[in-house]
Amino acid sequence: MTKSTSWMSGRYGESEDLVSDHQLSKGLVLETRGYPAFGLRLKRLRRSIGLKQSALADRLQVNQTTVSRWESGSQTPSPKTQQSVFSQFESRKTEDEVLKRLVMNSKECVHLVDEASHKCLAYSASRAQDWRTSQHALLGVSLWQFATDEIRLAETELANEGWWELHAPLPKAFITSEAVHDRIRIWAGEIVWERLYLSDGTPVRLVTSSRAASA
Repeated sequence: MTKSTSWMSGRYGESEDLVSDHQLSKGLVLETRGYPAFGLRLKRLRRSIGLKQSALADRLQVNQTTVSRWESGSQTPSPKTQQSVFSQFESRKTEDEVLKRLVMNSKECVHLVDEASHKCLAYSASRAQDWRTSQHALLGVSLWQFATDEIRLAETELANEGWWELHAPLPKAFITSEAVHDRIRIWAGEIVWERLYLSDGTPVRLVTSSRAASA
């Protein structure tokens, strides 16, 4: 078992529970290693929805200095705190149901995630078949916990490629290996990431993939 600790106190600094590999593989807890470039993705999210640092600090019940240090990368909160921060931004606007239906009804193997937290918002029937699950079982679940080494590397590369500074970055394509979990199966093949925006400005990511020829 592993244990993560926090440098903060208060609402976003409570001690984290012990997490077993069995719990993680079962999807009972979210990813415990945090996100690459947490500060940059938080800054992109905040700016995209038109929120000032002071307003974000009030929402999170921390001071503005803390938010500034997060965004600059001089301080990084615990993975559990990162999840808590991003959960405050979850969009529930009904206008976005149209986009989600388009994804769900797509003939391609696609899914849509919140770009900051990787929480699954919608996925096509082909994706559900690819993952060997129903078309609703993984909605609201952070898919980051299932990422392959190649997906993690590609995510890390985004910061150096200016992904978080640009409003409309170019699509990113890469090849991943296969990974099998209790709740999901990722096939080897090409993955393409494209950024979209919800009606309230929240950045989301459309993920399109195709299996390798030998898969």
